[in-house]
Amino acid sequence: MARLHLFDLDGTLLHGSTAPVEISRQLGLEAEAVALDQAIGAGLIGPPEYAAEVYTLWAELTEAHVAAAFEGAPWLARIREVWAEIRNGGDYCAVVSLSPSFFVERLIGWGAHAAYGSRFPALPFTEPVDPAGVLSAAAKVRIADRLCEEFGVARADCIAYGDSLSDKDLFGVVPVSVAVNADSHLAGISTHSYMGRDLWEAYELVRHAR
Repeated sequence: MARLHLFDLDGTLLHGSTAPVEISRQLGLEAEAVALDQAIGAGLIGPPEYAAEVYTLWAELTEAHVAAAFEGAPWLARIREVWAEIRNGGDYCAVVSLSPSFFVERLIGWGAHAAYGSRFPALPFTEPVDPAGVLSAAAKVRIADRLCEEFGVARADCIAYGDSLSDKDLFGVVPVSVAVNADSHLAGISTHSYMGRDLWEAYELVRHAR
């Protein structure tokens, strides 16, 4: 049976950072984005409020800013090699993130079968952000189920990779999980734990697990 590898983005594929912070850095607004990350990480605000705040921060955002943020972000090493190995073995890999889909979907070009993020308006913004399109921890589980149906696998065939509170729900419903540079929210509920900057090393923990 094929397996489905489900990757978080912020703090997982990105080391010590998030897509909104990297995007905001291009606008000189990194500190503001870090403060918002701390607020949502502590549960002081939810995903809809977070999305509304970064939407306001990004009033001047363009596709060129996003491209520069993506290229300059602190990615873990060997992401593309891991996804190529997964594909070559007949398995599937997907990214599911609360970050904006216009950033997350760029990972399709690196070999992900699918990439889901919160829906924002087209850039530059001329329309408001729709709270209904903003993802949550629970939405990650719903998307995982949708991907299972699409790829013909079951939850029992899934492996989740994450680092924080937004991954807790998904870790609770799949049999195998890898906490990558994770905070205390995933302590005790992950199958494996990895600290470092090379995705291949994290993948090796589950590479032969069936």
